[in-house]
Amino acid sequence: MANFTDSLNELMSLDGAQCAAVVDYNSGMTLASAGSAVDMELAAAGNTEVVRAKMKTIKALGLNESIDDILITLGKQYHIIRPSAKLDGIFVYYVLDNKRANLALARRKAADVESTMAM
Repeated sequence: MANFTDSLNELMSLDGAQCAAVVDYNSGMTLASAGSAVDMELAAAGNTEVVRAKMKTIKALGLNESIDDILITLGKQYHIIRPSAKLDGIFVYYVLDNKRANLALARRKAADVESTMAM
């Protein structure tokens, strides 16, 4: 089991990684962050709303599903949001340069890191 700092350092080791955070989506607070490509406090709060909205929609549709990840593609960046399967109310937020990053590897890295995180 890796602590949040070790988990973020692992994410930042991937080519194209710009920043990453562990976020509590109940409060919108950043619990740990690395990198500086975006304002992580603001991004954490905003993406908390994305996660909440998607969870609310899944529930409203009566789907018996959980979110693996949410991918947002921008002109120059990939933003990956990965809710934790083990740590209730926690998600990983990962920002990458889309010219340098391999999206498949980034999603895999986020999944691997999320699965080993511990508080």
